[in-house]
Amino acid sequence: MLYKDKTLASHDAASPDRAAGATHSYFPAETPALLSRLKSRLNDYFLLTKPTIILLVLFTGATALFIEGSFVREPLKFSLVLLGLYLTGGAASALNQYFERELDAQMPRTQTRRPLPQGKISPAHALTFSLVIGIAGVALFGFVFNWLTAMLSLTTILFYSLIYTLLLKPNTPQGVVIGGAAGAIAPVGAWAAATGTMELAPWLLFLIIFIWTPPHFWALALIYKDDYEKTGLPMMPVVKGETSTLNQIIGYTVLLFVASLSLLFTGTGGVLYLSASLALGGWFIKKAFEAKAQRTVEAYRSLFGFSIVYLFTLFIALIIDSFLKPLTAMIAHIG
Repeated sequence: MLYKDKTLASHDAASPDRAAGATHSYFPAETPALLSRLKSRLNDYFLLTKPTIILLVLFTGATALFIEGSFVREPLKFSLVLLGLYLTGGAASALNQYFERELDAQMPRTQTRRPLPQGKISPAHALTFSLVIGIAGVALFGFVFNWLTAMLSLTTILFYSLIYTLLLKPNTPQGVVIGGAAGAIAPVGAWAAATGTMELAPWLLFLIIFIWTPPHFWALALIYKDDYEKTGLPMMPVVKGETSTLNQIIGYTVLLFVASLSLLFTGTGGVLYLSASLALGGWFIKKAFEAKAQRTVEAYRSLFGFSIVYLFTLFIALIIDSFLKPLTAMIAHIG
């Protein structure tokens, strides 16, 4: 071994390239730049799917799967349901950006964050991408799970991208309320994929998300009220003013407090969920009243931020309860 090492060392030292400190690469010199451009392009298409909204879709869909339980021990099927939700939800979001590309170019918030108004992706490519992933998602649900879920996902894509984007949003301040159905349907779709049926529990999850959407989105609309005024979109703060919008937000948070308790009557939620729904619901109402009293961008941002914390924490409590229920039943049986 010593001889071999010395021979190699001698060979390296004798090599002109080694002596000159030259290095060789199996890849062309332009490879890092190509990889950087590829990464940037993939990120642009990823942004077309509205990843922050899709995160909510995936999380609420996963919550339904945890509650239903049959796919918890089948990680492949669990993951495929989430993939289907990502593809179909991403298609709806990408089509929304395709149709709203001119509006997005008028608002600083979207102009600097979305790839179409920045010219990073052409409208034709965005439309093609939307259709491809949408068809892939619907086909995945249909061929791997059942056609009930496939039709539900197709209906959601069409409702969000056509009915909400082209008809409701440009014409009525209640567009957010009605259009919220598209974002709230994920638990129903996930449950249908697992069971082939649509039972009461996922529809109650739908109800919670549906009622949560107006105060969540209107808090954001209050923050960017000036931007929406420039586009001419009839957002609630623009059409009805801040006072009316804040009053409606308070009303929806109270309604949400009541709706969140409905799961307890189906046996879906446990003690942890009950505690979370009472504490979070009460605090959400408090934040809504504070926003009305203060009427500042900071208060609206605080309300918007808490709305996200509210939904994720509430559903996490529901997931934990779904794991605790069998353990509690086992302990009760032993006792």
